[in-house]
Amino acid sequence: MPAIPQYDTLDKLNKLNSNLEEINGISESSEEVSSVAEEAAKEARKDVYALEEAEKKLIDDGLYYYSYRIKKGDMIGVIAEKYGVSQDTLISVNKIRATRTIQIGQNIKIPSLDGILYTVKKDGETAKSIADKYEVSADDVSNVNHVALDTSLKAGQSVFVPGAALDWVTRQEINGDLFRKPIHGYYRLTSYFGWRGSPFTGRRQFHGGMDMACPKNTPIYAAMEGTIVYKGWSNVYGNYVMIQHHSGYKTLYGHMNSFSNLKVGSYVTTNSVIGYVGTTGQSTGYHVHFTVFKNGRMVNPYNLWG
Repeated sequence: MPAIPQYDTLDKLNKLNSNLEEINGISESSEEVSSVAEEAAKEARKDVYALEEAEKKLIDDGLYYYSYRIKKGDMIGVIAEKYGVSQDTLISVNKIRATRTIQIGQNIKIPSLDGILYTVKKDGETAKSIADKYEVSADDVSNVNHVALDTSLKAGQSVFVPGAALDWVTRQEINGDLFRKPIHGYYRLTSYFGWRGSPFTGRRQFHGGMDMACPKNTPIYAAMEGTIVYKGWSNVYGNYVMIQHHSGYKTLYGHMNSFSNLKVGSYVTTNSVIGYVGTTGQSTGYHVHFTVFKNGRMVNPYNLWG
């Protein structure tokens, strides 16, 4: 059986203890210790404690978890690098839907191994079938989860899959990097996705996109590669274009002054100009209304664009 890569907790613990001794030495020999040094000492002690707790939870196959509290300025990618695991691992284990929404003070779990937490989709899946799905070692999946290779698992069970990674689309969605903004230059967000008072009636209504205000005839670009499936007129959106993308995504660009020369059926990339900013339809000024659909449902563009 191939060895499962293990997180070297002992080395990290020794290093943290060494750093803590240095900090404590400064504290004892100096009458005035800066608040920065005191804070560093506190953080070092917390890390030592967390790693000591992790040592207690160590199991034969090398999988254990310990808790980390999010601090100001933390980013999931930086935390992952610091603790020797992948960003995919932290996203999966903590069921993070958007890395931009993690909160200061939030506790996350950090596992000792790289991999993802898989939820069994239907009764009858096995360690071997899951390993085959992710092209990783079946023995590793079996040993870490203490199940035989052919044990029938129940829908809803959680299985840690060492060495597995999230697919590209899922990773981009969660990191907010799936789409490019349709305006590449200057713009100002004048209305967000969600409930708001209508600028026409004053009544509360749901706004299903983002409004990006910018000068008349500013070029509007496709937010992701795809195929133009509609260009035409709507009383609400005025001149608008719809683009079909992969993975069930579709985007709408409204209130255009005019279209580019691209036709329905044209394949576009993020460098393709599809139209120009206007104020057609129900509009209060020059802007592009940008809506994202996922499998037919509107989703917040703010969580998906880089």
